[in-house]
Amino acid sequence: MAVVTFTTDFGTADAYAALMKGVVLSLAPDAVLVDVSHAIPRHDVRAGALALAQAAPYFPTGSIHVAVVDPGVGGERAELVIEAQDRVFIGPDNGVLSAATRPPRNAFRIENQLFRREPCSATFHGRDVFAVAAGRIASGMPPCQAGQKSDAIVTLDFAPSGPLGDGARGVVAHVDHFGNLITSFSESSVVGRWWLVCGTVDVELVAGRTFSDVEAGALVLYAGSGGRMEIAVRGGSAAERLGAQSGSELQLWRCA
Repeated sequence: MAVVTFTTDFGTADAYAALMKGVVLSLAPDAVLVDVSHAIPRHDVRAGALALAQAAPYFPTGSIHVAVVDPGVGGERAELVIEAQDRVFIGPDNGVLSAATRPPRNAFRIENQLFRREPCSATFHGRDVFAVAAGRIASGMPPCQAGQKSDAIVTLDFAPSGPLGDGARGVVAHVDHFGNLITSFSESSVVGRWWLVCGTVDVELVAGRTFSDVEAGALVLYAGSGGRMEIAVRGGSAAERLGAQSGSELQLWRCA
């Protein structure tokens, strides 16, 4: 029984996500379907890549992960099936699969007509290509039958900017649903008070273990569950407080 997950920017107001699931179930009726998220900000490939990379390791080996954040649908970018970390990843070759598919990996272009619907919409490859590929693989077809091997894929840079230290520079890698800032700094054991510059805002904050280490409405710097340093406001939004978004530059100094 195959597990198939979905990560998209489709939202839930339309039937797009359900159509993909219907295609998978028509080919693999016993598949277990799981939504990672359909609330990725529209066209935000980086946010989709991070969500997929966070979720995939917690699913069983052999699971199949479909990611469709595809502003270039119908254009020159390829459609891929990738084997990596004992799992299968399916989506456009625009970087959305890159954070979850660390080398070694085997990537195949989706060229086999069995892995595509006919007729195939130029604007809905989620349904007509990626869901079909997921259904075929969930029903037992090997990923290598999708098409020719691809020697390289489009990658996004998600490398941490190193551990947090005095005067360290980094960026906001992602803003989550709560307005917490997931930074590019790798997880560090830090304590005490720090001075943060984020864009035009500079403010003092406390390094803690969790949100309850500060008063309601206060900023806290902590090691997040995904292995990176995060910045939050207890009971509020750090993104709103600091005017931050994905890509915002950060610099931190220890307070004397």
